[in-house]
Amino acid sequence: MNDARPESDRTPTSNPVLQRALLWGAALAGVILVVSAVLGFLFAGVTGLLGALVGTLMAVVFMGVTAASILLANRFSGSDLFVGAFFGIVLGGWLLKFIVFIVLVVVLRGADWLDPTVLFLSLVAGVIASLVVDVLVVAKSRLPYVSDVELPKAPTDE
Repeated sequence: MNDARPESDRTPTSNPVLQRALLWGAALAGVILVVSAVLGFLFAGVTGLLGALVGTLMAVVFMGVTAASILLANRFSGSDLFVGAFFGIVLGGWLLKFIVFIVLVVVLRGADWLDPTVLFLSLVAGVIASLVVDVLVVAKSRLPYVSDVELPKAPTDE
């Protein structure tokens, strides 16, 4: 498998897997959003509906940041600074998620306009669904054990 493109033009083999995980995660999040919104409205009224919307949105954003940050970091795969840029971007995404989550917990803790139980349950449902999607997508993907490696040319008998 000889790829004639320059190394900087090659996309890492993990990109299609991450894109598929984002796509399936978004589809499943839509289903969770509808189900949790309907159930939240039935059991807690408008505050339950708002709690379901906020909880599902939080789950989608937080779970999507990891895959999106890896896709963004993979753009530096042809660079000499790839390892540093990759880990800097991914770690920065995780830190951003952590800080935003803590801020949202503090801000939303006393909010009278949403039901905290529905928010929590929809957030947990979104996180579990995202983890299931990630596991299924990775388990069903066909990636080589060693990828994105340039092998040396075979010796010629001359």
